[in-house]
This record gives sequence, C-alpha cells and structure tokens, in this order.
Amino acid sequence: MIQRLKGTRDFSPEEMSKRRRLESILREISLRYGFREIQTPVIESSELFVLKSGPGILEEMYVFKDKGGREIALRPELTAPIIRFFVNELSNYPLPLKVFCISPVFRYEEPQSGRYREFVQYDVETIGAETPEADAELLILASDICSKAGLKNIRIRIGHVGIIREKLDEAGVPAERQSEFLHLMDRKKQDEASKFLTDLGIARDVADSIVGVCQISGGAGVLDSLKGERADYMKKVISILKSSGNRFFQVDMGVVRGLDYYTGVVFEIDAPDLGAEKQICGGGSYSLSRLFGGTYVPSTGFAFGFDRLLIAMEKAGWKAEKEHIDAFVLAVSAGESGKMMEIAAMLRDNGIITEADLMGRNISKGLKYAAARNASFAVIVGSKEMAAGKVTLRNMKSGKQVETETSLLPELIKKGGK
Repeated sequence: MIQRLKGTRDFSPEEMSKRRRLESILREISLRYGFREIQTPVIESSELFVLKSGPGILEEMYVFKDKGGREIALRPELTAPIIRFFVNELSNYPLPLKVFCISPVFRYEEPQSGRYREFVQYDVETIGAETPEADAELLILASDICSKAGLKNIRIRIGHVGIIREKLDEAGVPAERQSEFLHLMDRKKQDEASKFLTDLGIARDVADSIVGVCQISGGAGVLDSLKGERADYMKKVISILKSSGNRFFQVDMGVVRGLDYYTGVVFEIDAPDLGAEKQICGGGSYSLSRLFGGTYVPSTGFAFGFDRLLIAMEKAGWKAEKEHIDAFVLAVSAGESGKMMEIAAMLRDNGIITEADLMGRNISKGLKYAAARNASFAVIVGSKEMAAGKVTLRNMKSGKQVETETSLLPELIKKGGK
C-alpha cells in the first residue's frame, strides 16, 4: 500500500469544511480592508529564496533540477514570490498595492506537533507604503482576524528593528555583522549577544545598553526613554493602535526578526493556549524589491500560519457548522431515475444543495443515507405521484411527509417545508 509522504496530510470532508470556513473569514476581512487576492506559482527559482534569506535556506527547502537543468524550489514562504511578482509585472499599479494570498508552502523540516512539511500560509502585503498608518493598519487587520476567529487571549508583541540597528551603528558594529546580533536576541540569548558585541571591541557598558534596549517591554509608556526619528515613528504606530481601541498589543523591543531585509516595525502574535508553538503570526516592514532587480519600494506585511490559527480557534471553542445538504432525491424504482435526475437538476438550478441517489436504494436505505448526510429534506419520486405531477417531500428532522407539485419544491424547501 502506498502511504502519504512524511510531513503531509490528507483532509477529510469534515476537515475541509472547517478549513474552507476559515479561508472565507480571511478572505472576507481582507477584502473589507481593500486588499486584493493574488496567486503565485508553487515552484520558483531557488535563487529567489537564497537572495532573500541566504544560502542556509537551501537546507530547509525542497530543491531539485528540472529537465532543463534549472534549480527549482517548492516555495517555502509567500513574501518573496509576491515581491518577485510585483517587480516582474505589478510595479505599474498605483501604490500602495495591497494584496493577500492563501496558499500552501513547503519546508524540509523534521515534522513535529504543529509543524508539517506542507502547510498553508495566509500572507498579506502592503507594497509601496512607508508610513505609521500602513504599519498600524496591518496590525489592526491582524488583530481583527484574531477577534473574528474567536481568539480572546492573544498578545501582539511589537518592536522596531530599525531602532536596534541605529544603536548598533552608533556603537560601530559593522552592518554585515548586525544580523548575527539580532539572531541571538531573536533566540533570547542575551548573554551571548552581549559577549558578541564585546568580542567586536564594543565597551561592556555600551553592549549592555544595547541589550537593555532589546529588553524594553510593556505598555506604550516604556517608549518614553527612546529618542529619535525611528522612536517617534513607533510611538505614532502605537498611538494609532490605541485610538483604534486595540487592547492586545504590547511593546516588546526583543522582537527583532534578524533578517537583513527588515527595516522598521516588526511584530509577532502569540496564542498562549498553544503552548510551545504559540506564535501564529509574524511580520513587519521590509524592502526586498531591489534584491529581485527592481527599484527601492518599501513594504510591510505579515503571514499567519493557517493551521496554527485553526488549532487556536478550536481550542477557543470554535466549531464549524456540521456539513449538510438541503435535499436528497431518490426514486422508488429504476423507472423513475430519469425524473429523479431532472428534479435534482431543477433544485440545483434554484440554489438548493442537492444530492441524488446513485445506488438504486430502496426507500428505507435511501432515507437512512439521507440522515447520514444530514439532509434537511428527502424528495421521493414514485410513479403514482409523478403521474399526477407530484412528489413526496419528507422533512428529515420531524419525519413529516407531504405530497406536493414538483414546481413548488424549491420554494417549499427554502421555507423549511412550510
């Protein structure tokens, strides 16, 4: 027997019902904020992701050579393909270009609880805006999604990597070494980060001061100790969030997301109920377009882990509606099967979710199947009734049956049989 590949999953109809419901929530809210849906290819040149994240990313990707000798990768994330798409084809659109994408991505990692080799990301990007309003809008959108998903116990931790880089510049840390420090702080290795700076010849008190800035956390007031243009920018973002009534955010300068392309505000969203895998979203402001052959275009965006968001929703008590069909049509005998199909088609044309009996069941077995499919009504097509232009309509919940003219079926079913 051939088994599915390690780190991948199959989804049953019931599971897909939940996933489609979450997708509809994400689409509805994104469109309400003026974002437009796009799609990019599942396969890309591996160079795209190496340019964005460095050669180490190759160890985490599915990479292969195609028949033309090109090195191809299954995309491990969505931001790089979206910006590649912008540079290739969308740069003439009015800015900011606000887009979103809900798509599978692939990473060659050891599967564990909440981590898979194929998973879905919900990615949102505002391309061409470098304003506090753009950053704040994305934070408000992300918070709105969590609220609509029923998550009440979340934390939005907001930092500003530009402020940290400014401190590193002032201390004389070479630009090409700064990401090493940020990586250590991102992994909460404060002592190692401080030692890294002193090993570069930075005075101990200066090193401790920089690490101290990374440890600033709390309400908006903790930013009062920070001065300068970047600090004022972050204060403006926080002010907009407060004006919007957002109560989930907290300043956390330890959120640094240590990749070179991040430039300003960065954030992560935690759902503490998920335990060790509590982070459900991450994002920030960045610039990638020049890496991919375009001009400088500032952007800001985020990505939700679709599966983690779904798990968090379920832990919060969310339940998808039970799958159902409006009507199940069955024929009393083979002689009425053509009419059965005709009636099923007529009901579908009227927007009624309809299934027809494909197995030639008798009435008893047909009604049992209708109950298993959670059908609201069964439509029984018999020769005697059809001769009078009628069928039997059975309410599957109450068991009540009535004979009715075929032409009245759509209206009766839509009205719940009344």
